[in-house]
Amino acid sequence: MRRPTPLPPPERESRPRDVDLDVRSLTPPGAAPADGYSPDAQESDGFVAEDDLAEIVPFAPTPGEDEESAADPPLGVRDVWAAARARRRALRAEVRRFTARQRRRRMAWIVLVSAVLLLVALSVGAAYSPLFAVERVKVVGASQLDAGAVERALASQIGRPLALVDSGEVKAALVAFPLVETYTLEARPPHELVVRIVERLPIGSIKSAAGYTLVDAAGVALSTTPDRPKDHPTISVPGGVTSAAFEAVGTVFRSLPEDVRSQVTALTATTPNDVTLTLGATDTDVVWGNASESALKALTLERIMIERPPSEVSLYDVSSPRAVVVR
Repeated sequence: MRRPTPLPPPERESRPRDVDLDVRSLTPPGAAPADGYSPDAQESDGFVAEDDLAEIVPFAPTPGEDEESAADPPLGVRDVWAAARARRRALRAEVRRFTARQRRRRMAWIVLVSAVLLLVALSVGAAYSPLFAVERVKVVGASQLDAGAVERALASQIGRPLALVDSGEVKAALVAFPLVETYTLEARPPHELVVRIVERLPIGSIKSAAGYTLVDAAGVALSTTPDRPKDHPTISVPGGVTSAAFEAVGTVFRSLPEDVRSQVTALTATTPNDVTLTLGATDTDVVWGNASESALKALTLERIMIERPPSEVSLYDVSSPRAVVVR
């Protein structure tokens, strides 16, 4: 008897579903195998003899297998084409959905940018149109100046759009008013131009050959009159408006409180360190010294004048604000 050869395992994937193979022994039933060899031993070991191979006979599938096979029929060419068409349709639908979203987003941006540009264009067009032309010039901040005279000097701006007001012409018109220190222009739509003026503060008048010249702390001549201005003190300093003594006098006068400043009738100094004020109503002198700590000196003088009125005092010495001398 030949040595048994191993039987390869069956390939379930390649075998048809409706056919099962049955390998049976060719040994007649009831016959005793030679040399003690039995079919049960062969089946248990997984080996059969080549001469004893049973013929392969098909057998009928079970009812459950028949139903499963009928439920999954084989795919044909039409099925493959239909699946391909369905896949292409789904892909085209996804592409259309994505591109539609992009188009909507792009359209939203285009509409937004167009609206902003249109608004800017309308605003600029309206600002430069006669709809916003100047019909009135208003001067604010003039106390010593004649506001009406300033408005008449700026009449050339009437009729121009607010955005086209010529600042150069405005400056040239205001140069004729020495009391104007600084100014700003403010457009108030639809038809008003506001000119805000900061006036120069006259500190006193200096006597010259032409009369009395009213000057501010910077030495700018504001006006000249033959008689001494009654509302402003006289200034006596060597060297005129370009000297250091005049600069100290200007700093001291600007630091005075308004109620004290209105009582000063004379400002004198020979050097920047000996500024002296004269209160004309009582002929009381105020020794100031230099311009350092002028704010503290002004506060101290204001307080001491309340405690000791000028009518009772001939001199206030605030050159040292922490040790005031009164007599």
